Amino acid sequence: MVQALTKPVTFEDFINWYPNTGMRYELHNGTIIQMNPPVGDHELIVGFLVRKLSVEVDRLNLPYIMPKTAFVKPLEVDSAYLPDILILNPDNLNNESLWQKVATISQATSVPLVVEVVSTNWRDDYHKKLADYEEMGIPEYWVIDYAALGGRAFIGNPKQPTISVYSLVDGEYQVSQFRGNGWIISPTFPELSLTAEEIFRAGRKI
Repeated sequence: MVQALTKPVTFEDFINWYPNTGMRYELHNGTIIQMNPPVGDHELIVGFLVRKLSVEVDRLNLPYIMPKTAFVKPLEVDSAYLPDILILNPDNLNNESLWQKVATISQATSVPLVVEVVSTNWRDDYHKKLADYEEMGIPEYWVIDYAALGGRAFIGNPKQPTISVYSLVDGEYQVSQFRGNGWIISPTFPELSLTAEEIFRAGRKI
């Protein structure tokens, strides 16, 4: 049985508590959040996109890697997120004081791109994480809403599957949205040849 911690929980408390149960947890402003078990469509999309981005990294001989599990910790708050996909710049890891012990990054120069595939906790992706990644200065953030779960303020009315690409411009995120056969435009991967529908289709293989 996992022992509960008294709120609020510090990042250090969270790391020391983190159980080896196979479940995934995040820390949101001092509160431990148990992540929902992944569903098949979600994992198919993550796997497909990891493959496509890995090919692009190799083709352009970029220095990036994609760790299986690593925390992103915003500065000044007790939060820690586990992105679905994290593009990592290993050249900056010597400057990350938490990397060696707890595989955690807190500097935007370590993270060219973060990707979240939306599940039922869509508010975290569109509100909390969006604000924190922007505050950190992470250059690019994708929200892949393949099941159109997000609020209408984010994906339109009527709702439809949408990929939102947030790019940092003068310290603020500017969003471009892609649906159907629209080609995804990514500052991190400017030569990427991939449509929104190809990503959505990856989650409908079965």
